[in-house]
Amino acid sequence: MRIATLQFAPKLGDVEGNIRRANELLQHGKVLGGVGLGVDILKPEILILPELALTGMFCAIKPYLESAGKGPSATWARETAKRYQCKVCVGYPEVEEAGASQGDGSNSQQEMYYNSLLVVDEKGEVLHNYRKTFLYYTDETWAAEGDVKRGFRELTFGDSPEQNSPRTNVATSFGICMDINPYKFETPFTAWEFANRVLESKSQLVVLSMAWLTSLGREELDALAGEPEMDTFNYWIQRFWPLIKKRLRHEVNFDGDDAESGKKAVIVFANRVGEEPGPEGTNPALYAGTSAIIAVTQRPRRPSADGETCSSDRGSGNGSDEDQSGDKDISPFDVKILCWDMMAATAEGICFADTTKDPKMVFGLVKASR
Repeated sequence: MRIATLQFAPKLGDVEGNIRRANELLQHGKVLGGVGLGVDILKPEILILPELALTGMFCAIKPYLESAGKGPSATWARETAKRYQCKVCVGYPEVEEAGASQGDGSNSQQEMYYNSLLVVDEKGEVLHNYRKTFLYYTDETWAAEGDVKRGFRELTFGDSPEQNSPRTNVATSFGICMDINPYKFETPFTAWEFANRVLESKSQLVVLSMAWLTSLGREELDALAGEPEMDTFNYWIQRFWPLIKKRLRHEVNFDGDDAESGKKAVIVFANRVGEEPGPEGTNPALYAGTSAIIAVTQRPRRPSADGETCSSDRGSGNGSDEDQSGDKDISPFDVKILCWDMMAATAEGICFADTTKDPKMVFGLVKASR
């Protein structure tokens, strides 16, 4: 599958300007060999934008609210999807009017606000509307929690002649930024709510639209000089620990790989960059960038050098999901993290992957020291 994210620095409340900037970057935002390539050349099958991509995060949200499938974000997504013949996911602030019954028997309209992710297909039709479930403290000032059941959808790829790929149904999980954290930072760190839902739904693709902050200061961020913010990246990976320790449950890899010899779950981290004024009395919000397209792969363990062999059912059969050795530092699988592309912490541009090609980087697991 060909996947792209657009990492950029939207200006607070400047919807028209942000749309112009997004369009500019889509035309030449992937630099390879000193040449800027656009999505017309890369031909992604799905394009993912950050959380609240065209409005910015820390603003008086009401003037920018949109009904699902309507408004500037939806219009831009429809036009972009049809222009480039790919699915488009864009974060936006949603308003929903719901009838509310009064004690006197009359009805009134009550508005509900959500931090949402709209998904449209290659024809510009709305496929899905996901609402953020775990709210960050700034979300809680205006948004309601979404329904976790909206976090899963089977997407069909290969419908467009432009994609030149076989028709495939892909089990997909959706999340927005804070969704991968413990609920309100109150549940145990190891509850792994989002990652466990990915496993339970047998998802092969995970789409994360983000506006993830960095803990670095301005000078520290600038000192990275075109490098990603690896502490943030490592934390994201950690939040998917169940995909490393437990068996991936889907039967077929969507890109045609043999699932019997190894299974793969692709995760897309679509973050933003830049700086925004924080809420009154707080420091400016600095974003971590570092958008990445990765996969967690699991393969049955190979025979070791001393001739011992792990049982085959630990990788793909009907054995226990957990490591039966009792050593919590050892995965019951040969696990690798594949990374096709990763953006710098401060750079704008396109993050792109063709998951049928070899990744740029491969990370292994390091056993914790005693």
